[in-house]
Amino acid sequence: MRTAPSRKDISHERIVAVAARAIRRGGFQGMGVADIMKEAGLTHGGFYAHFRNRDALLAEALERAGQDSAVRLHDGVARREARGSSPLRALVEAYLSERHLGEIEAGCAVAALASEMPRQATEVREAAAERVRSLVAGVRRALPEAAPAESAAAVASQMVGALQLARALGDNAEGRALLKSARESLLALHDRPTRG
Repeated sequence: MRTAPSRKDISHERIVAVAARAIRRGGFQGMGVADIMKEAGLTHGGFYAHFRNRDALLAEALERAGQDSAVRLHDGVARREARGSSPLRALVEAYLSERHLGEIEAGCAVAALASEMPRQATEVREAAAERVRSLVAGVRRALPEAAPAESAAAVASQMVGALQLARALGDNAEGRALLKSARESLLALHDRPTRG
């Protein structure tokens, strides 16, 4: 039998969930401990009952952000596959969707934070590297069997870069046009039907 989570466990989960959204919304430097605790409905003084330091929170928040966005992406992929899309087409269309363009705080942590990741503490960089590895592995699983293994890193890089550039242009016609162009280009290169 599973025991009910303690009050401390519930508070911890709330802090991590708030921080996972906050880092994608404002970056690592845009996330203050006092603001996170306030948004979680807790006092700043209670922070150290849950985390050794800010970097421990950032690493855990980054892991949660990756898990949350992976679930959302999986749901989008599953809907597209159910309508007959190949795994790669479903992945590219879900990742480079207009919805993902506009939902920064719920979207891919790699796209939201990649430029900041190398400047973080070791613990945070390790969590970031795991998010990148997870994204590349997901792409690898979606690629056709005949695709070279190194294609996964290239496709993942193109997806992340396209989303970042589209977000730089904005959630507008220009940003959406960039996403559409990137989707079409990626699929033309990597999702060709095989000849029997």
